[in-house]
Amino acid sequence: MHPSILWLLVAVVLAAAELAVPGVFLVFLGVAAAIVSAATFVLPDLPIAAQLGAFAMWSVVAVLIGRRWYEEYPVETSDPLLNDRARRLVGETVTVANPIVGGHGRVRVGDGEWPATGPDAALGARMRIISVDNGILIVEPV
Repeated sequence: MHPSILWLLVAVVLAAAELAVPGVFLVFLGVAAAIVSAATFVLPDLPIAAQLGAFAMWSVVAVLIGRRWYEEYPVETSDPLLNDRARRLVGETVTVANPIVGGHGRVRVGDGEWPATGPDAALGARMRIISVDNGILIVEPV
């Protein structure tokens, strides 16, 4: 099989993998594979070491260009806290699961428990999350 077809197949597989598992990374490797496919079409006797070297070089170039693109043109979202579960909790009312004594305890959030700091509170007391610090909820009485 001609090397350009193999590299084109690699490009298609990488692009399909990006669609299946979006991470905005494999697409850049797919672009690099497509460039190497074009190079091997023009230079069919290009040694495999040169092909792999070109793929590595173009992968780095494509990733750097893509990274710069996303820095200059960030993707707008209607939910900026989508992947920040802790910050989404700010403002929620929670129940004390382990009494807060000496400023430290645990609160029930949904079906789980989180470490919390705040004023002393008895088991079952209602608290409001005012902020999050390194995975520890900072709470105040409701």
